[in-house]
Amino acid sequence: MALRSLSGEVSELCIGKPELNWIAATTPISDALTELKESGETYISVWVCSADTANGSCVCVGKFCTADVILFLCREENLADPFKALQTPVHHILPKGDPIVRHVHPNSSVLEAIDYILEGTQNLVIPIQKHRINNARKRFVNRQPGCSLYNGHECCWLTQEDVVRFLLNSVGTFSPVPTFSIELLNAIDRDIMTITYNKPASSALGYFHRAISEQKSVAVVDEENRLIGEISPLNLAHCHETAASAIMTLSAMDLMTYIDCGSPPESLVQLVKGRLEERNLGKMVDLMDECFRSSMLSSSSSCSSEEEFMSSRSRGSSRHYAASRCEPIVCSPGSSLMAVMIQALAYRVSCVWVVEEDHTVVGSVTLEGILSVFCNVASGKS
Repeated sequence: MALRSLSGEVSELCIGKPELNWIAATTPISDALTELKESGETYISVWVCSADTANGSCVCVGKFCTADVILFLCREENLADPFKALQTPVHHILPKGDPIVRHVHPNSSVLEAIDYILEGTQNLVIPIQKHRINNARKRFVNRQPGCSLYNGHECCWLTQEDVVRFLLNSVGTFSPVPTFSIELLNAIDRDIMTITYNKPASSALGYFHRAISEQKSVAVVDEENRLIGEISPLNLAHCHETAASAIMTLSAMDLMTYIDCGSPPESLVQLVKGRLEERNLGKMVDLMDECFRSSMLSSSSSCSSEEEFMSSRSRGSSRHYAASRCEPIVCSPGSSLMAVMIQALAYRVSCVWVVEEDHTVVGSVTLEGILSVFCNVASGKS
């Protein structure tokens, strides 16, 4: 029964999902940021179009997110001249190594899709229509004339969250496994990333890069390894690019305050500017002034206020949601798999922290880990 639930076509999960917003891989980062903000999404797909044919076949090669830009600007040379760095083509900041975005045939099974995710894929690109895209209907940055998405097909993409949500709707076919504890199911990932609250946030740069590539979070803890908060790719994705300055000048605790929902406190903004000036990074101060001024003029910040959050919910936007806060979502080793799934989906997080009664962090449960359990059940390994 469980295997049958995963044998359906993955394209069925695309029902109701919008077609992809996209940018060309050659788009300057500054233009890509503008497009991303206007799209209202957390990230936007990146495509390469062939110039060899009249119709220009296109392939998705990755995804672009503000978090990628923030970490890119943390490089010393880019802190010195961020305006020059923002003219870099988007493809220069895409993750190296195995692609995290993969094209999937619409007739592929859900089980195949899960296998791809367990191999490291974050987004599955799936054709959803046969007709060619009307170029006049939507605006794309640096789009080549006559270029259409993936051999003329409109596409959607599926995330790990989409697949977990599908499994939750079919959870009865996997009974009784979803009622078992995450400890019993060996679903707890104990390979976690932590930083003590008073340490420089910059000391965790390697962790932040890993968090993006593995869709995990970095736990902020006290000296007793008790969980205080988290810094996740989603936290960073909801902040504008000048959060790079905060990473390079603040402690982990202050960074959480800086990127938490709402505008950063003026005292922290001035602290960051002062430390940048001490390091002769005046251009980064100029970028901060420009970004904050732009945010005020548009009456919107990429870290949403509560009012903006509620407004975006009413519009159905996926860019703003409660998980943009740094407050961690937690469970206990005895929590059931189903309970953790519901937590992850309700708060739209990719990582639920596992803590003991004294709030000591012992591990996490990721969406990938949840999918692994269901895959094992379907294949008879659990």
